Amino acid sequence: MQCPVCHAEVGPQNTFCTNCGSPVQGASAAPQQNPYEPVSTPSAYPPPSAASSGYAPPQGSYPPPQSGYPPQGAAAGSGGLSETAAAAISYLTIIPAIIFLVVDPYKKIPLVRFHSFQSIGLCVAYIVVWIALMILQLVLHFIPLIGVLFFFVGLGIGIAFFIAWLMCILKASKGEWFKLPVIGDFAESQARAQ
Repeated sequence: MQCPVCHAEVGPQNTFCTNCGSPVQGASAAPQQNPYEPVSTPSAYPPPSAASSGYAPPQGSYPPPQSGYPPQGAAAGSGGLSETAAAAISYLTIIPAIIFLVVDPYKKIPLVRFHSFQSIGLCVAYIVVWIALMILQLVLHFIPLIGVLFFFVGLGIGIAFFIAWLMCILKASKGEWFKLPVIGDFAESQARAQ
């Protein structure tokens, strides 16, 4: 069979030419139909009977669940974050730490309170050290190459705070009371004070 437009050889099963894309007359294809209409009416395909599929649908309604099942949509536990997840999330920024100190279920859990206070303390300590470093650099800016020295000192302090922050997240996710040197004692006293 040949295409009437480009005269390329077309297979008998093709409706359109594979070379130019024009419709081929006389092709043994399915009858033309509007693509937006269903192929057939729903009655053309009756639902299978229960005997043919090997499954009999249940009769009546399902019984109510026995006691001990959680209500649908509720978690099996407390319905919120676990203690360790909340403690680890409190280190992501200062905002979750403050939220966990205010929101009712978490503000009563000592582990979450401890890590929230320690997160806030770590953030405040970093800001204080950064401001002190900037003031010292501003005062000593007239010394040659002092900027290079302060760059490496600032980099070292940043890496130290990052490692401390990462250790706190990992220990909090395991449920441990990992205390930083000065900040940890303050956080522990605040967590236990309630």
